[in-house]
Amino acid sequence: MPKVEMLVVKSKVREYAKKKKVNLGGDAAEALSREVMRLVDRAVERAKANRRSTVKGRDI
Repeated sequence: MPKVEMLVVKSKVREYAKKKKVNLGGDAAEALSREVMRLVDRAVERAKANRRSTVKGRDI
């Protein structure tokens, strides 16, 4: 699978996971970035469907 642009801060995600008493696998941050991209893509489509150029919280 091609490398994805990181949209999450690995250190912050790792710190959050540590607070939950689990470790973060090496590929977890990349998978999380992919999921964030999917969320943003869906939100963009919803905003466009509502004739807006601004993504709002309700679009997510």
